[in-house]
Amino acid sequence: MNGAAMYASTLENEKEDLVTKHAPLVKRIAYHLMSRLPPSVQADDLIQAGMIGLLEASRNYDASQGASFETYAGIRIRGSMLDEIRRTDWTPRSVHRKARQVAEAVRSIENEHGRDARDAEVAEKLDISLHDYHRILQDSTGCRVFSIDDAGINGDEPPQPIADEPRNEPLDSLQKTDFKSALALTISGLPERERLVMAMYYDEELNLREIGEVLGVSESRVCQIHGQALIRLRSRMGEWIGE
Repeated sequence: MNGAAMYASTLENEKEDLVTKHAPLVKRIAYHLMSRLPPSVQADDLIQAGMIGLLEASRNYDASQGASFETYAGIRIRGSMLDEIRRTDWTPRSVHRKARQVAEAVRSIENEHGRDARDAEVAEKLDISLHDYHRILQDSTGCRVFSIDDAGINGDEPPQPIADEPRNEPLDSLQKTDFKSALALTISGLPERERLVMAMYYDEELNLREIGEVLGVSESRVCQIHGQALIRLRSRMGEWIGE
């Protein structure tokens, strides 16, 4: 075997070793996500998607970039799982439709009064009971899991303002950066409790039960607060998501 072949064989063995060593990381991330997902999502599907992400990580990892392989692989694994969740969206169309209607009502109230829309006001605007309004919030919270870094507020694909034009990578990068900046600014303007729930859910990655324990409220109430935050963000980010 010549030197080039030996080098290639060594690299391949190293990649296989990385995959074998970090396979338990895939399961750990999958079961962490499962605690935040409806029962209809199967752990095996997430693990399969995560293994694809791990294999991609082993092929593309560059140690010179400074991040450890585990950190890099964790990002790729979680991204692959989230892609699988989005691809197999289990949400009835009616849930998305109602979420849009609530976002429109919130936008209308806040534009009219210049302050945060209150639950009772939104329910009255939609001509539904407060109980039904809270049910919509819970349904919209459970409909999708998305990363604030790479998804639109409505749980659909990220905004594509130049989708019909040839791709321009520098411009795409700038638009994505602008979207993140606008999103961060909008989150900072949420009511305090909604902002706190978002921080614990997305930054600290606590599940709804854990957040409820911190806030001293029920898991269902946290779900409502989270849903309200998502819908309020959706209403305020309408120009970014085409609404």
